[in-house]
Amino acid sequence: MRYLLLSTPILALAALAPVAHAQAPQAAPPAQAVPQPATPAAESAAPTTAAAKPLDTLFEVLKRERDPEKAKGIASQVIAEMNDSGSATVNLLMQWSEDAIKEKKNAAALDFLDRVTLLDPAFTEGWNRRATLHYTMGDQRKAMADIAEVLKREPRHFGALAGLAGILTEAGDDDMALKAWERYLNVYPADREAQEAVSKLSEKIAGNRT
Repeated sequence: MRYLLLSTPILALAALAPVAHAQAPQAAPPAQAVPQPATPAAESAAPTTAAAKPLDTLFEVLKRERDPEKAKGIASQVIAEMNDSGSATVNLLMQWSEDAIKEKKNAAALDFLDRVTLLDPAFTEGWNRRATLHYTMGDQRKAMADIAEVLKREPRHFGALAGLAGILTEAGDDDMALKAWERYLNVYPADREAQEAVSKLSEKIAGNRT
């Protein structure tokens, strides 16, 4: 998710600020009944922690890598790690949401993703996918709120940072968009598209100030 629409500057400021991990607000109850996979209660209640160590290592390697093609491979590994919740229940709900999106059953997909954020609020991809879906459905405010939740839990989430940068660019807030891209490059410095975005925004801002 690279380009979204800005709903409110307050949400954008909150997402850009360095924040500690926070308790997730309760998601709105699903509009439709959602099938519940039969799994032990302990699994659904436990937060995601298994991927933390490999993710830390991958992010460190990604930050040091300067070859764009090698960095792409590392970024793909990061995404794969973030997509695995460590919970069979959550992974199944994520798969159901993906299938529903492909079939253009957005209401059902939202129900599945609402359940994901309730079962495991620490799992960033639940929030991230729901942000993307809200955006494609035209609900920019909810999309931005979910991006903020992603970045509270994982400030290095380059997908969410790129989405935030795109939102701010579309809103005409070039200064904050530049800050978002700079944060992105601090995580993923070899991304050529992000480098070009920073260069263009910097030139535009400099031109506007002369």
